[in-house]
Amino acid sequence: MHLTVVSSLDSQCREAATARLGRTHANSVVVLHDLLDGSLVMRRVYRGGQLYERETTVLEHGCLSCTVNLDVVPTAERLAACGFDHVVLGLPPGVAAGMAVAELRRGLSQPAVMDNAILALDPVDLDDHVWDRHTLFESGFTSMPEDDRTSGEFLIGEFGQVDTVMLHPGLGAELSGNPRVGSEEWVAGVELLGQLAPHAAAISAADDFRSGCFDDAEAAARTRPGVVRLPLDDSPGSFRTVLHKAGRPLHPGRFREALPQLAAGTHWLRGRLWIASAAKTRIAVQGIGPRVWLESTGTWLADAPTAGRNGKVGADVDAVLDWHPNYGDRGTVLAITGRSEDIDPQEIRALLEGCQLTEAEMELDFGVWEDPLELSEAL
Repeated sequence: MHLTVVSSLDSQCREAATARLGRTHANSVVVLHDLLDGSLVMRRVYRGGQLYERETTVLEHGCLSCTVNLDVVPTAERLAACGFDHVVLGLPPGVAAGMAVAELRRGLSQPAVMDNAILALDPVDLDDHVWDRHTLFESGFTSMPEDDRTSGEFLIGEFGQVDTVMLHPGLGAELSGNPRVGSEEWVAGVELLGQLAPHAAAISAADDFRSGCFDDAEAAARTRPGVVRLPLDDSPGSFRTVLHKAGRPLHPGRFREALPQLAAGTHWLRGRLWIASAAKTRIAVQGIGPRVWLESTGTWLADAPTAGRNGKVGADVDAVLDWHPNYGDRGTVLAITGRSEDIDPQEIRALLEGCQLTEAEMELDFGVWEDPLELSEAL
């Protein structure tokens, strides 16, 4: 059996994408799941564009993960047993493709080929989604009050997981009667998408779709906290991505002062930090629209007991490429994406270089600094 997983925040985009995907194989079936108020799951199954089955189920604990485990996975299992060669799973809004793929891998009794993980999106809405301060619950995307993710956090996470982004006018365009395809806002949204998800194929209605290009290992590598992937085309348009590296540890106090300036006006800030007061800890930093946070991702490979003679045993691609003869994989790497007029490479370089320890400070014991950074705090 072949599987295709479709995530989205917009039901109109999701249904357009799944309908198209249902025509990519001769014997396909499309399943749409929605989690409604009161822990009610609605499941609709389509075959050849016609409604084949419609059921509702009340879950004891209504949440997105329970919906996947208790209805999405069993439905895929049942449809495979019915002889369908290809099942397209339109996930409830807010359900991450990576979570669904992992649960399908674990929960299906027979191996399945994961053809694609796809995000369905109206590019006109992308900029607003990134900057929206409301949670998914507050915006009405999920029925779970405890879901405190923003739409920008959900989409940035999905960009790392998926291999394809299918572009279609969303519910807002449908209600207004203005499809907006090809408009200035549409073109700008597609350009921003190219900066945020450079690996993904952006497919509109007139474009060819390439089936069977999902890669678990690539998705895992892209989504590891602290990893940086850059657009192939670095020529600035309406949006740009700037990369800067700092070879020496950062002074914790100076970096804390500089972080709001680095994040100001940026759509996406991401990378890894070498902080003097936590010198053996690889710290990931991420900023999506108005939120910025830090998290520990463990020990640098150069400080690991099993690092080996060159410190590279088990190293990921980023560690190998950035390996320093003296510092190993330690170092600061930051990528910042935003509007070209808001992103000044010289200012970013000056801010980060000013955060590095001076030659005199490098001679001191790193323990002299107390770390004022709260890793779990959103700025």
